[in-house]
Amino acid sequence: MTTVSGRPREFDIDTALDQAVQIFWRQGYEGTAISDLAETLGINRPSLYAAFGNKEALFRKALDRYTATVTSYVQEAFEEPTARRVAERLMLGAADATTREGCPQGCMGVQGALAASVESDRIRYLLSDWRTAAQVDVQGRFERARSEGDLPPQVDPADLAAYVTTVMYGIAVRAASGATNAELRRTAAFAAQALPW
Repeated sequence: MTTVSGRPREFDIDTALDQAVQIFWRQGYEGTAISDLAETLGINRPSLYAAFGNKEALFRKALDRYTATVTSYVQEAFEEPTARRVAERLMLGAADATTREGCPQGCMGVQGALAASVESDRIRYLLSDWRTAAQVDVQGRFERARSEGDLPPQVDPADLAAYVTTVMYGIAVRAASGATNAELRRTAAFAAQALPW
C-alpha cells in the first residue's frame, strides 16, 4: 500500500503504471482520455491527478515503465558477447516484445503519438527523442564492439545502429498491423542474414 501526504492509497503505483502502459499502448496518447485512465486504474480523477499529475506526466511515467519492462531486452542484448549477436538479439527481441501475449500488438514508443494533434506535439517530440536515444545507445554498443576488434573496420557503427533500429521499428509497425510472432521472427532472422559481415 502506497501513501501520498500520509493518506493511504487504494492502489499500488507499479500496478497502476502497468495498467496505464496498457491503455496508452493500445489507444495512443491522444486516443486516451482522462476518464479512460481513471476507469482503468480504478480511481477517480482527483486521485489520479494527486498520484501522477496530469495526463502528460502520467504518459511520461508510463513510458519509463514500458522502457524498464517491455523493452528491457535491449539492455539484455547489449550483454551479448559479439556485435552480430547483439544485432540478432535486438531484432528478435523486437519481434517478441511487439507480440507479447496479453499485450497490445506493436510498440508504445512507435504508436503512442500517431496522428497526434498540435496540442500533443510535446508527446510526439518525447517519443521521437525516445527512439533517437535508443538508436544512440545501440550505436554506442557497436562502437564498443569496434574498439574491442569485434566489428570489422568497414562496418560503420552509426550505419549499423540505424539499420538495426529501422528493422526493429519496422517490426513494430508490422506487429501493429497483425503480423504474428513467427512471421516477425522470420523477418528478424532474414535481416540478420543481411548483416555485412
